[in-house]
Amino acid sequence: MTTQLTLPPFGHAVAGSAGAMFALALVYPLDIIKTRIQVQAKHETLGEEDQEHYTSALDGILKIMEKEGIHGLYAGLGSSLLGTASTNFTYFYCYSMIRDMYNKRFNPAAGTLSTGLELLLGAAAGALTTLVTTPVALVTTRQQTLPASERQSLMSTCMSIVAEEGVQGLWRGVRPSLILCVNPAITYASFEKMKEFVLQSLQMKMTPGVAFVVGALSKTLATIITYPYIMAKVRLQWKPSKDIQDKVKPYNGAIDVLTRVLHTEGFLGWYKGMGAQIFKAVLSQALLFMMKDLFTRYTVVAYALLLRASRQKA
Repeated sequence: MTTQLTLPPFGHAVAGSAGAMFALALVYPLDIIKTRIQVQAKHETLGEEDQEHYTSALDGILKIMEKEGIHGLYAGLGSSLLGTASTNFTYFYCYSMIRDMYNKRFNPAAGTLSTGLELLLGAAAGALTTLVTTPVALVTTRQQTLPASERQSLMSTCMSIVAEEGVQGLWRGVRPSLILCVNPAITYASFEKMKEFVLQSLQMKMTPGVAFVVGALSKTLATIITYPYIMAKVRLQWKPSKDIQDKVKPYNGAIDVLTRVLHTEGFLGWYKGMGAQIFKAVLSQALLFMMKDLFTRYTVVAYALLLRASRQKA
């Protein structure tokens, strides 16, 4: 029964969110390190001694543990898990729903979709997801980058943002985030194409190990292509600490971020922290693909049991 049962979009969303939260919990210290490296900019009005800099992910982990203890590596974990759950739930739900709607209307034979169409469907789902989840992403960035003495709870951070910047402040960085919708689109489209190649051309089974490698390759490709805008989005959502707030000129938009970084740090400044970003993104995305398949199986079983129970009651 469970092998032939097709999950509705809600079921795929549950499975995807569960896998994403599990993956994030495992790699969260890397997430906070890559975010802090991304906001460690060179400002013309800010001396080197005014802002802490990490030379590597390991250096960052050691410095955070020295100043804040082990719990410092998990600052903002609650809002990050909420953001991950809401982002992946919304994305998987929208992607599955849009794909199912397209297949029913234009592809009833369930033929293979082109890469371009996969990208388009993924981008549409990503845009809807971004509009819903940007406030949570903003709060997470603030909690990860502010010093412990200025860090607030999720609700308090939201209230502070609204008080200082208005309700629209909760969507700060939404424009580059919308552009970055191509990132998951590239990831999932390339994953599907690589998976198809592995299954049909290489005649291999999609074991957890193979899924890990395919997921890692697809996420690496997407991250390299979109990284400058990833960095720009994080810096737009970043808030300087009170100690340096008067010395830092606020960013006006993604183009302003990229222009100023190019001026002060050169072209390589656009890719500052990319190593930590790729390592974290690849590992978490690969774990996500692995765990999504596992959670999908359990979700199918749970869905089948719920259907059976509802039919027996009827």
